[in-house]
Amino acid sequence: MTAAPSPAYDPARALRRAKLQALALLLAVTAVFIATSLVPDRGLGLNCLKAMAEAAMVGALADWFAVVALFRRPLGLPIPHTAVIARNQDRIGRNLATFVRDKFLDVPSLVALIRRHDPAERIAQWLTAPGNAGLLGHQATRLASAALEMVQDAQVERFIHKAARALIGQVDMSRALAAVLDTLTHNGRHQALLDDVLGKLIELLQNEQTRAWVAQSIVAWLKKDHPRTEKLLPSDWLGDKGSVLLARALESLMADVAANPQHALRTQFDAAVQRLIDRLKNDPEWARKGEEVRAWLQTDATVGGYVQSLWLDLRGALQRDLADADSALARQVGRLGLWLGESLAGDTALRQSFNDRLERWAEGLAPDVSAFIAQHIEDTVRRWDVREMTELIELNIGKDLQYIRINGTVVGGLIGLVLFGVSHAGEIWRAVLGG
Repeated sequence: MTAAPSPAYDPARALRRAKLQALALLLAVTAVFIATSLVPDRGLGLNCLKAMAEAAMVGALADWFAVVALFRRPLGLPIPHTAVIARNQDRIGRNLATFVRDKFLDVPSLVALIRRHDPAERIAQWLTAPGNAGLLGHQATRLASAALEMVQDAQVERFIHKAARALIGQVDMSRALAAVLDTLTHNGRHQALLDDVLGKLIELLQNEQTRAWVAQSIVAWLKKDHPRTEKLLPSDWLGDKGSVLLARALESLMADVAANPQHALRTQFDAAVQRLIDRLKNDPEWARKGEEVRAWLQTDATVGGYVQSLWLDLRGALQRDLADADSALARQVGRLGLWLGESLAGDTALRQSFNDRLERWAEGLAPDVSAFIAQHIEDTVRRWDVREMTELIELNIGKDLQYIRINGTVVGGLIGLVLFGVSHAGEIWRAVLGG
């Protein structure tokens, strides 16, 4: 037999029931007090019962007043220090914001949280768990689809185009290119690039197809510029030998340059790059050319159409891929997530580095983030409707406060019993002895 599902918890109903229980107990002790007061010849027992009921009434009414005063004015009377929550809305918001900022979002708490939970280990466990990498890929496709849907809106596209033109308009093309070249040549980085280029050229010259092409080019040059001489010479032999000699000469030169960091060609290359950077920075003619290029990029219809067509093609390809159940993007993101999880799981130093970086981020960002969240909490509480805020708080904690009324009734009755016993100790003693 299957048990019936329990009904959903209704805080409003629970609050009403708790209020009725507290009220019923108050009415019960009031009825006892009235009934015992109406008896003309009360004995010791009825007097004790009356005292208990009287004290219970006082306790119940006092706690009723205290509970009601938190949320509203009792009986609508303008009694001081009532409607506490409503009158202190701004202070509640400010104190709550300060509490969250100082106790939950402070740097020591966040750093302790990172050290206690080891985020890198948890991420590694989640990413390597079966199915989670695929889930990550699926969520990535959902986000990408949502982003594309947003960008498809005509107003958003116009905004992006306008923003792109404004961004291009703020760029000094000549100086920007100079800054890029400065970065590329810092500490001789361009020489490493030159080494790679020389290596690729040597490989290209050693290729048989390249040598055949050089030989054909030599033969074609002889036939075009020296047709009579070409008929008297072994053109094919000259082409083959010429290509070999040229390749060897170039290989030798480039090998010398590659092996010698102080080679004259390297020095000339440095000087040429530096002259180009200086001209980009200081030559008015180059600055004017940069302005022309910038204006052309901003206003030329052909460039705009070309970029637009590239974007449309790219967006269409992305949309088709995202609509596919076997999306390439989802697979790539899933593989990346699994690789990251496996890398973290298998490398203790990497996990420690990841957690250390999170701690540094927390130390750097926590003050600004906590201040922002605290201000948001304070502003939100300040904007709340006072009546709605009071009702919401009462709905969530009012049930427990009603039990304070019940406890006050019971405790008041017990206090009344004790006081009656103390004040009538002699009578009680004689009654006990007489019994």
